[in-house]
Amino acid sequence: MRTTTVLRRVLAAPLLIMTLVTAGAAPASAARSQVIVLPGAVSAEGIAVGRGSTFFAGDLIRGDIFRGDLRRGKAEMFVDNPDGRMAVGMAVLASHNLLFVAGGGTGQAYVYDTETGATLATYQFGAPSTSVINDVAVTSRGAWFTDSVQAKLYFVPVGPAGALGEFRTLTVTGPAAVTPHSFNLNGIQAAPGGRSLVVAHSGTGSVYTVDAVTGASALIAGVSVPGVDGLVLSGRSLWAVQASNQISLIRLSPGLDSGAVQKVITSDLLQSPATAALHGDRLAVINGKFDTGFPPTADRYEAVVLPAR
Repeated sequence: MRTTTVLRRVLAAPLLIMTLVTAGAAPASAARSQVIVLPGAVSAEGIAVGRGSTFFAGDLIRGDIFRGDLRRGKAEMFVDNPDGRMAVGMAVLASHNLLFVAGGGTGQAYVYDTETGATLATYQFGAPSTSVINDVAVTSRGAWFTDSVQAKLYFVPVGPAGALGEFRTLTVTGPAAVTPHSFNLNGIQAAPGGRSLVVAHSGTGSVYTVDAVTGASALIAGVSVPGVDGLVLSGRSLWAVQASNQISLIRLSPGLDSGAVQKVITSDLLQSPATAALHGDRLAVINGKFDTGFPPTADRYEAVVLPAR
């Protein structure tokens, strides 16, 4: 954490949420729900699934990383980071044992070794006063990061042997490029092949595709997800995490140009959810608890595991 202003920027947007209930959508069953506490965390935001049932989660304000097991229902401190780091969205590239973490208001991103916890690289994408690095998605060739203040994406290449390269910046154009809100581009996922990216826009409550080469964006029609934060993509199924204590399951068209909400997943265990990760037929969801104030003041922070459908 560097300044109160930085944290306000990172944490304020989830408080400005409208509740969306899709007509005809049934809530998820509470069956097989699970709560995994992040011991000692003072905040939480990102989650990623690694090999097997291993998962990683982050302490937003302190930047610490937790590692846990979804089958055992336990987590523990994995990386006790120095002051000055933050941990927002994260993703694992399991083929090279790499954990990519967005650094929020620091303007940075970090790459950790999933086996040892060692910091392998630190990237400075933007200045703390002009960038909020919010979420990350991986492809076989590297990792894409969103900036919630600027209409930009950042790409960190990964070589065939796992070597990390210099990052490049992609300027987003078209409807996803509007930035009048406190938080704009947020969650991100890569479609198969990596040529098309799917990004959430918290300010507009919409989801867009972005061409990974040109930066041109297009609206995914028929999808309204106010308060959207993190995304999960598997085939043509897209889960949009919304801070209004729900997750919308969207079926995308083959061309990714439209979609329809098939189901709204709700649970009494959700409390301002931020991000999610898919493990088999279940979703592991991080409760941000931004409804408790600024900074969050909950007694504990956790991952909630719910049926994905």
